[in-house]
Amino acid sequence: MANPGSIAPDHAPGARWLSIVGIGEDGATGLSPTAQALISEAEIVFGGRRHLALAGDLVRGQAFNWPSPLNDGIAAVLALRGRRVCVVASGDPFFYGVGATLARHVPAAEMRVMPAPSAFSLAAARLGWALQDVVCLSVHGRAVELIRPHLHPGRQILVLTSDGEGPAAVARLLDRDGFGASKMHVLEALGGGRERVRSGCAADLGSEEVDALNLVGIEVVAEEGARIVPLTPGLPDDCFENDGQLTKRDIRAVTLAALAPRRGELLWDIGAGAGSVAIEWMLADPSLRAVAVEERTVRAARVRSNAWSLGVPGLEVVEGRAPAALAGLPIPDAIFIGGGAGDEGVLDSAIAALRPEGRLVVNAVTLETEALLLAKQATLGGELVRIAVSHAAPVGTVTGWRPSMPVTQWRWVKP
Repeated sequence: MANPGSIAPDHAPGARWLSIVGIGEDGATGLSPTAQALISEAEIVFGGRRHLALAGDLVRGQAFNWPSPLNDGIAAVLALRGRRVCVVASGDPFFYGVGATLARHVPAAEMRVMPAPSAFSLAAARLGWALQDVVCLSVHGRAVELIRPHLHPGRQILVLTSDGEGPAAVARLLDRDGFGASKMHVLEALGGGRERVRSGCAADLGSEEVDALNLVGIEVVAEEGARIVPLTPGLPDDCFENDGQLTKRDIRAVTLAALAPRRGELLWDIGAGAGSVAIEWMLADPSLRAVAVEERTVRAARVRSNAWSLGVPGLEVVEGRAPAALAGLPIPDAIFIGGGAGDEGVLDSAIAALRPEGRLVVNAVTLETEALLLAKQATLGGELVRIAVSHAAPVGTVTGWRPSMPVTQWRWVKP
């Protein structure tokens, strides 16, 4: 009898029924004999039209193009469990590929995977870049603004785009945000007969027709006045469009530290104002998610605009008044209340919604809200912190300290 958890032998029923083969632009000739055999011996082969064409005569079983949406194709593959099924995909199927999606449904013990070099690997090889030092991003079907947080002087970035218009969109973003002097490399149809690599200044690139299959390499150069998104919390206040309803920079940095984001977590930012806390939460790591709840239409639109301009277009904005607007939202790991904590039901609803061991941080600037926090702390515990910040400012012909309104912050971890 096999040991529990051991990989089943290849002849066992249902074992390794699914093959995933990465294929490059050089087609079948670039595949190993094992990869060729996995395609040829499959009863059913799934792939995009381009992938099936690249595999050519190797496909002897039934061939199916991936449907849209992709989830329908995943369901079709799973329905064939136990038969010899092969999925043909671009390059490395586990690097922004379908392999990672299938692995969420199929155990590794039931798969054979034969990756080819990814487009990122080929691009790094063409440019002579050390791949471990390069930021690799995909904006295929995603907003190009995802590049924004990574634009730091001297950084090398590889970006997989959606189509032939992608490089021009990247160039426009760079030029608009003060990085037009960056060197761009447009790498097309890597590994095949149509391969082409062109380089130039971002501000001057983008007019020539580009193959739909492309990557963009960026060597970042920041021009004077370029807005660089720092790696630490506490962005300058002028990074955010606002009407004064903004958690100011110094307080925001302390607030983010108190919220203590951890990989994969979800934040509710209630009374979002300009959305600064939710945006900086998401900037801390690509895995982080946030929901900004804001009742005023103009401010909600401003939150969306700020999120896109700072490179976190995935921020969800819920327009409505808490606590009613909180109904149906996914359970949060952390909650920040920067406005409206004194409104009836808001604080109690937040406490009830928070996941066990989740963090709640509430900032108060009014005496009424401060009194509420004092009462909650007396009942539930947690930590109270008074934050007072002063900035040097002219006082006549000399300089003095000009204090901002002090903030009382309640920090609480749900048992």
